[in-house]
Amino acid sequence: MPRKKSDTTQAETSATAQVGGGDEGAVSEATPSRRRKGEDPKDHLLLELCGQQVRVSKPEKIFFPEPGFTKLDLVSYYMECEQAVVRHLSERPTVMKRWVDGVQGKPFFQKRVPSGAPEWLQTATVTFPSGRHARELVPNDVAHLVWAVNLGVIDWNPWAVRRADLDHPDELRIDLDPGPEIDFAQVRRVALTVRDVLEEHSLHGFPKTSGSRGIHVFVRILPEHDFSEVRRAALALAREVERRMPREATSRWWKEEREGVFIDYNQNARDRTVASAYSVRAVPDARVSCPLEWEEVADVEPGELRIDTVPARLRERGDPSATIDEHSGSLAGLLELAARDEREGLGDAPWPPHFRKQTGEPRRVQPSRARPA
Repeated sequence: MPRKKSDTTQAETSATAQVGGGDEGAVSEATPSRRRKGEDPKDHLLLELCGQQVRVSKPEKIFFPEPGFTKLDLVSYYMECEQAVVRHLSERPTVMKRWVDGVQGKPFFQKRVPSGAPEWLQTATVTFPSGRHARELVPNDVAHLVWAVNLGVIDWNPWAVRRADLDHPDELRIDLDPGPEIDFAQVRRVALTVRDVLEEHSLHGFPKTSGSRGIHVFVRILPEHDFSEVRRAALALAREVERRMPREATSRWWKEEREGVFIDYNQNARDRTVASAYSVRAVPDARVSCPLEWEEVADVEPGELRIDTVPARLRERGDPSATIDEHSGSLAGLLELAARDEREGLGDAPWPPHFRKQTGEPRRVQPSRARPA
């Protein structure tokens, strides 16, 4: 469990570290590494992880000032929860969002693995909507997790594809995004309606807190469709939930048109990413995007699921999303729903601004600023 900086000593950081979630019980030594020029020898560690030496510089650097959690606390969290974390990252290209000064600093996205990275890092070359390419990290084990945390990565933002097939997602992602005036009870209600719509279309959703103010529902799907078709299915689902919960849920892209919780269908477009399960989020109290049983959704309090509480929960209760890979379903039902909407006159909805204008997409202009066609 993470500790405040005042509770962590150099003797402790040099002690044996437990690696791996669940009952694996692997052990790795955490010891000070060889000194670099001009560097205090007490200001870094060298961890032996998965047969690799991974350096952690400035382990006592504060990443979360409010509770006092350090870089080492973040490393320790991912080491303890490795099995559950990697379950949702395995073989997925992943964007690195780096908070080099902790949550009070300004982050930047690094889509390309930096030059000079260790040769053992696993990567995949992805293609963006612009046609450009990048070699992104594929964090398949705890050594990859700790290497990236050392660079300032706090949460994990993987693509919805595996590197064996980078054009056909195996995950449908439902992102429930409440506006500032929406309370969390409403988000819970919308999530339960999402479950109903999924089940009626032969899909099994796995809910989790977003780690902020929302809820995510992830659905494993057969990798049969491209990003555009998966997004089309997500839009159909969003519109169906909106029909069932008018003024509580919305599929409207433009904020001025939204009433209720926005179901962000565009998170299923190419190159869009969502924080993965068990990611620590860059919020002041170090909340975790934590998987839930559906029975927990109606009463869950996101503020209780933090870097210092989730490891014990995982040990005691297990991972509610442990069987997610056993539930790959077909999008046929949702795509038929999309076709019905289209026959009834509901066409495409706006795409993110960095995408080229799509065939059938409505005018990409804020409604209040639109001039008559």
